[in-house]
Amino acid sequence: MAQKSLLRRIHSMKDRIIFAIETSCDETAAAVVLNGRKVLSNVVASQIDIHKKYGGVIPEIAARKHLESINIVIEEAREKAGIEMKDVTAFAGTAGPGLVGALLVGLNAAKALSLVYDKPFIGVNHLNAHVCANYLESSFEPPFICLLISGGHTQLIRVNSYTDQQILGETRDDAVGEAYDKVARLLGLPYPGGPALDKLAQTGNKESFKFPEANVSGYDFSFSGLKTAVMRTCKTYTEQDLPKADIAASFQEIVSSTLLKKTLKAANENNIKKIALAGGVAANSEIRKKFFAQENNGFTVHAPEFKYCTDNAAMVASAAYFGSNITHELNVEVFSRKK
Repeated sequence: MAQKSLLRRIHSMKDRIIFAIETSCDETAAAVVLNGRKVLSNVVASQIDIHKKYGGVIPEIAARKHLESINIVIEEAREKAGIEMKDVTAFAGTAGPGLVGALLVGLNAAKALSLVYDKPFIGVNHLNAHVCANYLESSFEPPFICLLISGGHTQLIRVNSYTDQQILGETRDDAVGEAYDKVARLLGLPYPGGPALDKLAQTGNKESFKFPEANVSGYDFSFSGLKTAVMRTCKTYTEQDLPKADIAASFQEIVSSTLLKKTLKAANENNIKKIALAGGVAANSEIRKKFFAQENNGFTVHAPEFKYCTDNAAMVASAAYFGSNITHELNVEVFSRKK
């Protein structure tokens, strides 16, 4: 009864329901979102256990698993939202960046649904979707400075409005998540390395090692030298004597401090007192702790719920609704690198 009431209200108010699909890497995801903010359903089928034995994502395997899961995930998202496909305003899919084979599965599924049900199709940029995760289940809105940190990307973005964004800086080499994974591998931690290292770091002494901070001008980042410094430190110990927790804590301290310093520089120099985190690494405990502490210094700080930090389709639906960095043509092609 409550769901029928919701649908009557949707039709009467001409609200927009976006059905989105995300398959850029190793999560097969579908979601239904109302007006870019209210999540009616958010279904994610993770492949972590499959890729764990390889120490990373194998693109060919990821694509095959998406094919096996996509129809099940789509139907589950529809059922959990309590809607019929005729209630959908538009279908959206991630066009990139990501793994080409994986992207094709989700994007083609979204296109097929738009044709079958005669609804608009919206192709979404994956990075913009991470930024829009901040709008889910919240009233947070531009302007703000967004730190986008994930396994493949590190960017500082000035979000002037829902459709106007400017990249202020980005990594010159390793992304934050990539650096986490590489250091985790040096410490013999399981895949995925980021969460494992974060957990281990909480038991270590962050003052044990003084790892270097890259001297990069402007708002850009560099983590390759830090990774090398950690590797050299590890080589000075035997495997039995390696102080894994202290190294993890010291590494995480310099990473989180660097990210905060650059973000505050961008916020202050652009005269913006609102800061947002986005991307999978935004779930990191030390990074969130340091950033939210800035609320004591007059900043408004926001981060998505943990389930919306990692890849999901709800953020894709939000990006489609707010209309930034999207395309409505059915002939849109997938792309592997950021545009």
